[in-house]
Amino acid sequence: MSSTRRHRLADVVCVVACLALGALLLRFGDAGWARHGAVPAVSWAADAAVGTAGSLLVWYRHRNPIIVALLLLPLGAVSGSVTPALAVSVYAVAVHRPARQAVLIAADNVISVLMYFGLQVDPRHPLAVDLIVRGGIITGALGWGLFAGAQRRLLSSLVDQARLTERARIAREMHDVLAHRLSLVSLHAGVLELRTDADPDEIATAAAVIRTNAHAALGELRTVIGVLRDTSSFEGVERPQPTLVDVPDLVTSADYRNEVREADSLDATVGRTVYRIIQEGLTNARKHAPGTRSSVSLSGAPDDGISIEISNPLGAPSTVPGSGLGLIGLAERVELAGGWLQHGPDRGRFRLAAWLPWAVNRRE
Repeated sequence: MSSTRRHRLADVVCVVACLALGALLLRFGDAGWARHGAVPAVSWAADAAVGTAGSLLVWYRHRNPIIVALLLLPLGAVSGSVTPALAVSVYAVAVHRPARQAVLIAADNVISVLMYFGLQVDPRHPLAVDLIVRGGIITGALGWGLFAGAQRRLLSSLVDQARLTERARIAREMHDVLAHRLSLVSLHAGVLELRTDADPDEIATAAAVIRTNAHAALGELRTVIGVLRDTSSFEGVERPQPTLVDVPDLVTSADYRNEVREADSLDATVGRTVYRIIQEGLTNARKHAPGTRSSVSLSGAPDDGISIEISNPLGAPSTVPGSGLGLIGLAERVELAGGWLQHGPDRGRFRLAAWLPWAVNRRE
């Protein structure tokens, strides 16, 4: 089920739940109640209509929770059946807005009970009952919303950190390769400077090496700038950085199939990304399904790009804190390289699939 459909289903369930709980409160509330022949301040039908309108209004709580909460606030002064909708609006504000705003909205909703009680000609229940019922529901929604909002912000910060960490890691790899290429340029330029008696073929060979590595270094430098942005820590770099040729050493404990054609022409940046994808996939397999054997498959060609698939039998759910952040960083790396990444259960196995272009598109 897509994310959009899940959200719509959740909205439908929320509205239906508000209507059902509102009907329950309407059944035992003050609406239409008056003894000794007195005319009730709010009829049963009017309370039901206000509660229904309020329940339908919560459908729009994601677009602007503050406006929805403010629109519902005066309804709480004339209707008891709108209480569930008030609780949902308080929850939405607590999740998506600062805690101070949520507390103020919740307090106003509880205070509206005083106005509601004051309108009753012949109250069915004491004021304390109305305060406990609405206050308890609103307070519960507020606490739940504040907790959910804190979790949401924590997850968002962890995701952002995972992306930044992966960008810094890519930049360190690029930095290492860039330093290697520039050292080659410097070495051959020094040879040309010292060997004034070199023959034309030697000069041409050295110049070709300089040109090739300078062009590649320029591409790597542009990639670093695009990836790193404001992240600039290059300490602790391990050398050399792995590429596609290092994959066989990585997959010794897995079933490995390689159908990549013309692998020598594969962009070095793409090769490093392929290695990292397989490394992350096998690490996750060892973590979540220990003792099982994974399958790794590579295929591709210059005109088709390169496809990677890692799968392993499903294991027990992970209890490791931060589980999944490695895949978030990996998705960031793949996206920066111009590809896509998919992962999830598939017929009893966990499948990680990715596609990358044969070469990173570097603007000249």
